[in-house]
Amino acid sequence: MKIALNRTLGDFTVDISFTASSTGITALFGPSGSGKTSVINMVAGLLKPDRGHISIQNRILFDSEKNIDLRPEKRRIGYVFQEGRLFPHLSVMKNLIYGRNLLPESERKIPLDEVTEILGIAHLLDRRPRLLSGGEKQRVAIGRALLTSPLLLLMDEPLASLDSARKDELLPYVATINRRYSIPVLYVSHSIEEIRRLTDTVITVRQGRLDQA
Repeated sequence: MKIALNRTLGDFTVDISFTASSTGITALFGPSGSGKTSVINMVAGLLKPDRGHISIQNRILFDSEKNIDLRPEKRRIGYVFQEGRLFPHLSVMKNLIYGRNLLPESERKIPLDEVTEILGIAHLLDRRPRLLSGGEKQRVAIGRALLTSPLLLLMDEPLASLDSARKDELLPYVATINRRYSIPVLYVSHSIEEIRRLTDTVITVRQGRLDQA
């Protein structure tokens, strides 16, 4: 994964370049307001860089010089937000398969039954999100992202809204899915403990720039 991004947002500029593992968990670490979420939103295609380059497994997602800018749905990226963002009117099952059903069957590489077993959510399939705990909602959100068979999984402080007990419950799931499916993860956090327990590589971001890797 090769990322080089430049984007001016008002009086703040993100200007960062780094190369990350094609299989492991890479952390974007830094204080709030340092530009971490802007970086992964550019990787996801939700925010367009002014200039730069993004490639995953030698697949170019964005290149300002070559005028390449794939739409978010064409990037094959799973995104787990801080709040989960489940569809409240859909059951857990329908939330899980929402993105998967947009893929051709030939591209659905990760089995539904396997994901529900690994994440411990098989007993929740008929429930609506309002009946789930915070940790359960995040496990469903992770499952939904996984079932799109992504080339990269983005996680934007997915444990920030949880108490310490729920964080301890969820951390092993994140590590397990990375090992099981060899999907690279770009993990945003400002928690030293999460990063210590999960990540292989740490990219430290300060004021929109690479501090150290």
